[in-house]
Amino acid sequence: MEYCLTVDNLSKKYRKYLALDGVTMRIPQGAIYGLVGKNGAGKTTLIRIICGLQSPTVGTYSIFGAPYTGKEIYSARRRMGGIVESPALYGSMSAKDNLKQQFLLLGKPSFDGIDKLLEMVDLKDTGKKPVRNFSLGMRQRLGIAMALASDPDFVVLDEPINGLDPQGIVEIREIILKLNKERNIAFLISSHILDELSKIATHYGFIDKGKILKEITKDQLEDSLKKRIVFKVDTAVELCSALDETHLQYKLTSPTEGELYGEISISALSDILKCHGITLIKVSEKDETLESYYINLLGGESNV
Repeated sequence: MEYCLTVDNLSKKYRKYLALDGVTMRIPQGAIYGLVGKNGAGKTTLIRIICGLQSPTVGTYSIFGAPYTGKEIYSARRRMGGIVESPALYGSMSAKDNLKQQFLLLGKPSFDGIDKLLEMVDLKDTGKKPVRNFSLGMRQRLGIAMALASDPDFVVLDEPINGLDPQGIVEIREIILKLNKERNIAFLISSHILDELSKIATHYGFIDKGKILKEITKDQLEDSLKKRIVFKVDTAVELCSALDETHLQYKLTSPTEGELYGEISISALSDILKCHGITLIKVSEKDETLESYYINLLGGESNV
């Protein structure tokens, strides 16, 4: 399998603070890799290192097989594009003029392709409107166009939907899926908005306290997601004692409502509750969410 990114035992230390601790990860070419972690988990530090903005303290990484310490890394980086933290844009310029500056920076011989990029991110009709008057979603779409200016095979996006309204989120999602499907561009997308990430990712890496807790494909994740039973009962008295008898993991969302994770028949649950004088009022079966999986991976809500 060809990988656009391999990371091996990579750490980053700032004086006494260990931001990354022995990170190892693999991103296959053509994948949409969701880097999942709460704020401060190490996502942006990892992305800054991968993009060449910082150097690791120890460990190594390669882009399309080129080690970051070798001369080949410069040509490999030309196959990359990215947005780190927020797009770097000239607010007084139009979208087209911003892309012209990017083309000049990349040493491109002409401005051919700018109109196609603007059309791809639905900004072709913005004319001379200065970027400072763009909405957040428009600026994010322009940032993606800037990242695509080098015609990359691998694009890194740091929290691309953070702060966007629902329409803006849909627009960014559709652009990513289209580029991945039509041009086989691989993406590394860091996010803590797990519901949206689950709609596009083909691979996941879960990071916490600078460590990769788990790497998993979408298919493997779907196979490992537990069943979830959402319930409501008539009394909180002895509820925890009754739920303990199921030998399943559970979470109470209110004194009389909660969720059970695992396999148990509704009748068996009702019988256990009835033995404690508890009546089951409402119950439904659902698959475990990506968010629940992540919380359990961290060891429970107290660690989120």
